[in-house]
Amino acid sequence: MTMSGEVSVRMAAPPEKVWALVSDVTRIGEFSPETFEAEWTRGSTGPEEGAYFKGHVRRNGVGPTYWTPCRVTKCVPNEVFEFSVGTDDVTVNNWGYRLEPDGDGTVVTEYYRLEPAFYLRAYWLVMGKLRGRTNEKGMRTTLERMKEVVEREQS
Repeated sequence: MTMSGEVSVRMAAPPEKVWALVSDVTRIGEFSPETFEAEWTRGSTGPEEGAYFKGHVRRNGVGPTYWTPCRVTKCVPNEVFEFSVGTDDVTVNNWGYRLEPDGDGTVVTEYYRLEPAFYLRAYWLVMGKLRGRTNEKGMRTTLERMKEVVEREQS
């Protein structure tokens, strides 16, 4: 049972321009159909491994909103930005962006990976196919919106 997924989009911009978007969590509301705002927390002020932030989420873009605590787990400028969602003691899932130079552009891959806890495996068994499609659609929307912004800024 695969509890993960990814979507890739090529953007006509160099990795450092794309990096500026994917690593600035305060801009996620411009791009994501589910997370409409985020802010650095616990004294964190920018992307670095171990930095904390919280995202304000509306699941599937409808219904009640809630804040999710997040921690940056991988931060290699112009290459990878990954964060965990959950508490200090329990990680529920991980989200990230990989950037690969491609000529005069960048292939950007957004991905997620649920932790293999028993309750998440049960959730995925019941809701996995539907949630996977929703995640894929949301990742594609996020990346296409980023592409529009970064390519407009390039011209």
